[in-house]
Amino acid sequence: MPAHPFPKSSMYLDQNPEAALKNFDDDGRQKRTGTWVTASAHIITAVIGSGVLSLAWAIAQLGWVAGPAVLVAFSMITYLTATLLADCYRSPDPVTGKRNYTYMDVVKAHLGGNNVKFCGLAQYGNLVGVSIGYTITASISMVGNDWC
Repeated sequence: MPAHPFPKSSMYLDQNPEAALKNFDDDGRQKRTGTWVTASAHIITAVIGSGVLSLAWAIAQLGWVAGPAVLVAFSMITYLTATLLADCYRSPDPVTGKRNYTYMDVVKAHLGGNNVKFCGLAQYGNLVGVSIGYTITASISMVGNDWC
């Protein structure tokens, strides 16, 4: 195995190996350049989506007791899953383990076998279902408007 995880044909590595190593992570991929600003922008984009836009309707349907209770319950579930996902980013060791870049990589590293196929089926089923839901909701929303 070579001393570095980069291809030997890398011209940049041949010319300046120290600078090349600075630009790559320990697994050979290019270093990420995100900052707290870009991370905040991604979080805000994810949070201010259909969930926030439908929040008033959901509270109106459930009432003032069940609405906030369900909101708190879902926020706890979201926090738990985000924590679990962050813990699975590297495996088996959280500091020196191999990075898992996708959900499938996490399932393969922790569960293996046929569970990867079930995970893929669940992911793609969810993607198709959400896509159909957004399409139907968008078309229903546009029916009564003058601008379409």
